[in-house]
Amino acid sequence: MNEDDFVPDIDISVIILQYLCLLFSLSVHEASHAAMANYWGDPTARLMGRMTLNPVKHADIMGTVVLPIFAMISGLPMFGWAKPVPFNPRNLTDRRRGPVWIALAGPGSNLLLILLAAIVLRALAASANVFPDSTVLMTFVQAFLFLAIINSILMLFNLIPLPPLDGHHVLQYFLSPEAQKKFESLGPFSLIILFILVFQFNILEIPMGIMTKLVMYLAFYGTPLWQ
Repeated sequence: MNEDDFVPDIDISVIILQYLCLLFSLSVHEASHAAMANYWGDPTARLMGRMTLNPVKHADIMGTVVLPIFAMISGLPMFGWAKPVPFNPRNLTDRRRGPVWIALAGPGSNLLLILLAAIVLRALAASANVFPDSTVLMTFVQAFLFLAIINSILMLFNLIPLPPLDGHHVLQYFLSPEAQKKFESLGPFSLIILFILVFQFNILEIPMGIMTKLVMYLAFYGTPLWQ
């Protein structure tokens, strides 16, 4: 099966489906950060109502509204971000390891959603012989394929080791105090560097290609939808 089979000409139903998948994925990502922070002793995000799947609580005007609308209009992959989940390091039971686990909770939740979507897609694909011409079945296949691809983008993007992304907390764990200070000095320029890396140098193109092929293999290999 080829992923292009599930990317039809853009229409309003596809846009809505993609956007709902994005909102759900962002909500799970941010709620996972909040839950992990609460686990490590900091209730800040929980008390702010961020330990929820309600997308309104996590919405960022630019990342949750403007950028996805631009992606819809331009035909770019559905992408966006939500408001960062705050945490107070002083409240953590382990100030060194806590931030790493809090950071990894977001991409980890995306990975779990990818695996869940692949399992559901495999179950749906296995029933293709039973319902060979079902538009409802193909709509569900399309929805969970979008969910897997969007979460792959979010996971890989957030693992880039630049502030304010999750990957930078992980990298900091392995740096000396002196190196951490130098790394933090990139802060004012990190967004510019990030956009150059992602949109000019397309650093996510190869890992996204690998993730997409892996999802397609896990979901459809050996089923009637595999080609």
